Amino acid sequence: MTPGSPVVPVQPPTTLDVELVEQAAGTEEFHLRLYVAGASPKSLEAFNNLRKLCETHLASRYEIEIVDLLEHPRLARGDEIVAIPTLVRQLPAPMRKIIGDLSDTERVLVGLQLAPKGLT
Repeated sequence: MTPGSPVVPVQPPTTLDVELVEQAAGTEEFHLRLYVAGASPKSLEAFNNLRKLCETHLASRYEIEIVDLLEHPRLARGDEIVAIPTLVRQLPAPMRKIIGDLSDTERVLVGLQLAPKGLT
């Protein structure tokens, strides 16, 4: 620092700064909730597709929670589930929903905001 130069206080990083750095570095944890209807073929396909996608694109940075609406139908109300299977990305914010068997990898990656549209 030279004499006469202004002193600028260093600000601690904000939560947004930390989130942006984590996202850029690919270190964010993903909390995913998959709503299914028992062991129906579409539900099983959605789970298998989600597991493969997470293993490929999120390494060990994910947690999957399965909610069987045949056993716990009232849980659909919290995330406003209107169709099954439905994937809900709870974290990182903002919450995102993807309906279907998750077989369209590009659509799922874009929906989870893991890839820009058209670049997968």
